[in-house]
Amino acid sequence: MKKAMIFAAGTGSRLRPLTNQIPKALVPIAGVPLLERVICKLADAGFYDITINIHHLGQQIIDFLQAKQNFGLHIHISDERTQLLDTGGGIRHARHFLDGNEPFLVHNVDILTDANINVLWDNHIRNGAEATLLTEHRKTSRYLLFDPTMHLRGWFNQSTQEIRPAGLTNTYESWAFDGIHVFSPSLFRRMEDARWESSFSIIDFYLHVCADSFIQGCPIQATHWFDTGTPDTLAKAEIWYSNKK
Repeated sequence: MKKAMIFAAGTGSRLRPLTNQIPKALVPIAGVPLLERVICKLADAGFYDITINIHHLGQQIIDFLQAKQNFGLHIHISDERTQLLDTGGGIRHARHFLDGNEPFLVHNVDILTDANINVLWDNHIRNGAEATLLTEHRKTSRYLLFDPTMHLRGWFNQSTQEIRPAGLTNTYESWAFDGIHVFSPSLFRRMEDARWESSFSIIDFYLHVCADSFIQGCPIQATHWFDTGTPDTLAKAEIWYSNKK
């Protein structure tokens, strides 16, 4: 059974005051909560074992899933209500649900797209990567840097001109990360170091290990991609999905 994790623990600070009363995961788009849209997308792609992390107003997410009878899926709650652990720490905290011999897919709850996640999954399996990140060419302030074989080599902040690792001099291709990736449990051993014991970004982790671990990018064409974490993009997604009805 294919496994997935949904990041639903965010505070939704950029969507306040809307998220003062409901968690970001339950913000509706054309009448359907973000979390429901992502769960249904995963289920349609054959992911029936799903771990969801919670923090801000987490009981509302638990109540929602119970009301929906977990959509008929195997759903686990990774509880971060005592401490928000960021994306990397969230994966590490949920290890007991996700560890094993097979990879799992990770999906941000505020990302809506029709990108084919099974193409991403199959690419990961076929290439033997330890992590595979959905990427595209779009305008953003922060880019991941890949070599010609789409191996991750670094990171670049266009606004501040910061580059990581410091001193990186080769010319690499810049790709935007789309908030969906596949993670192989073999990487959990790299998280056992003391530096990864608490809250940390999964991108920081990937940048730390990419020199000697196969972290790859995978471009996939899609008709739409929305990061609904801001009022502007939330409104654009509302229009797109309302017109789609």
